[in-house]
Amino acid sequence: MRGRRDWLAGFRFKDLALALVLGLALAGAVLAPARAAEKVTVFAAASLKNALDAINAEWQRETGKETTASYAASSTLAKQIEQGAPADVFISADLAWMDYLADKKLIKTDTRSNLLGNRLVLVSAMPDSKAVDIKPGFDLAALVGDGRLAMGAVDSVPAGKYGKAALEKLGLWPAVEQKIAGAESVRAALLLVSRGEAPYGIVYQTDAVADPGVKVIGTFPDDSHPPITYPIAMTADSQSADAAAYVEFVKSAKAAAFFKAEGFTVLK
Repeated sequence: MRGRRDWLAGFRFKDLALALVLGLALAGAVLAPARAAEKVTVFAAASLKNALDAINAEWQRETGKETTASYAASSTLAKQIEQGAPADVFISADLAWMDYLADKKLIKTDTRSNLLGNRLVLVSAMPDSKAVDIKPGFDLAALVGDGRLAMGAVDSVPAGKYGKAALEKLGLWPAVEQKIAGAESVRAALLLVSRGEAPYGIVYQTDAVADPGVKVIGTFPDDSHPPITYPIAMTADSQSADAAAYVEFVKSAKAAAFFKAEGFTVLK
């Protein structure tokens, strides 16, 4: 009887040890796919939403890997990254906010490049709005009348800064300064126009393409404002194994087709 109990005890010990080994193996099998499934977190200027959503879907289709995209004004995103938000990739709508993070050593500078260009346009959702020629002497204030001119916040949002620079260069700013309806992002400014809350707005050409409810009635001369440039870079704190490959995909010819379809200029 004693021998039987000893044999059973030995069997149970071996069985327990085997179960422990199998359990650890299974745990490893579960954890490995979880790590592989980690998403690339992308902070991108609001004006990129339509194009980048399509690119991210294509990235997932081709690689099986996912992204998490957060869209807002470049200023807002840069400040969030500064405060420790867990982003892997940042795409700004201007050079200044990328420079802001670079100065604080919050991006991997060797991954930085200029990705896209854009144009600045005047839009309206009013069916009777007519095309205008935007140049020095253009009476924008009279056109806006008692309404408001929607644009991104001129002290922080890139589209707003470009817009103010253009209005100043053309000599139109003093007459419209008190008519500005500043918005938290260029897409928020577009929405003010699309909803009829502002008769006119200054946005990117790509935003006008994205909203069938508005139409372009004028284009600002390219030399009336600094070149509109969208840089891309990985963040300094990125731990994603896929972020570098994602950045290269966004810079690829395949991604370029999606950007061009939305009206962006692809920079080489």
